[in-house]
Amino acid sequence: MRLVESADVPESPQRQGATLDPAPETRKRLVADLAALIRPSHAAKAILLVPVALIGAPSPSLAEVVGVGWATVAFMVASAAVYIGNDIADRHRDRLHPVKRERPIAAGRVRVLTAGACCVVLLAVLAAVVAREPVSSWPVLVYLALNVAYSRLLKHIPLVDVGTVAAGFVLRVIQGYEVTGDRVPAWLLITVFSMSLLLLIGKRRQELLEAGAVHRPALRGYSMELTNWLLQIASVLALVSGLMYLRDEGPFGPQHGQTAMMLSTPFALFALFRYLQLQLVDKEGGDPVRVLLRDRVMVANSMLWAATLGVTLVLVHHPSLAAALHL
Repeated sequence: MRLVESADVPESPQRQGATLDPAPETRKRLVADLAALIRPSHAAKAILLVPVALIGAPSPSLAEVVGVGWATVAFMVASAAVYIGNDIADRHRDRLHPVKRERPIAAGRVRVLTAGACCVVLLAVLAAVVAREPVSSWPVLVYLALNVAYSRLLKHIPLVDVGTVAAGFVLRVIQGYEVTGDRVPAWLLITVFSMSLLLLIGKRRQELLEAGAVHRPALRGYSMELTNWLLQIASVLALVSGLMYLRDEGPFGPQHGQTAMMLSTPFALFALFRYLQLQLVDKEGGDPVRVLLRDRVMVANSMLWAATLGVTLVLVHHPSLAAALHL
């Protein structure tokens, strides 16, 4: 009798599926990589900035709230498409960066053709959203055009590169006011622009520390000394313009604007101090979104600040409540 060797015994279907069918795991990894391409955490930029227009509105209508919601979605989709396009264009340089080389396209986990197809789908979705309100959607269209120019040319010009990206944050704010039809506060735009510059300069500084100018040609126009000075200038401008907005153009009115400014001063100063500490001491300024949303100290300060201004706003719009509390 011939003994049957173990190699001659067929594997069970379950074992064959475990060893020969890696498709489910591959698909799961691909979905995760595609999600990473659109930077879900960066959707906070649109979620926080576009609806700012509703804060100053005394009683926004349902149509305005819905319109601002769609505008927020439009900027989220536009930003996702821009991120994919930039990753495709920068894939060769990203491979020289110690962190960005792990991005899906740079690492080769997502093919350029696949990423390009996703970008086209996102642009099609954006076109459908913009078609709802084409007249008031010009900021998101300018944002797309600006980012095409950024990817092709402006990102390589020192100082212009950070200014271009900061302008994208300003366009998010303008988009919300285009929907509501209210006047855009000038001090608010200056605050958003200067605060964005502060975060972007911090990011450039961290890139200099991590990889030098090899990864990003525009970094040849920066130095540690220059970025330190720029951080100081942007910090002062962001602080002053933000407090002036609260005093003169914020939702608290001329009578209570000064109170809001005084209440905000310690929180604003602490936020700037904490950011500079993270940047200059802890060397953690590479991802501004991570710094603002995941640093516990920064989040706690922001929550206390928001609660303080929220209570103040309620008391401003409900003077009877303030009288009942003897305030």
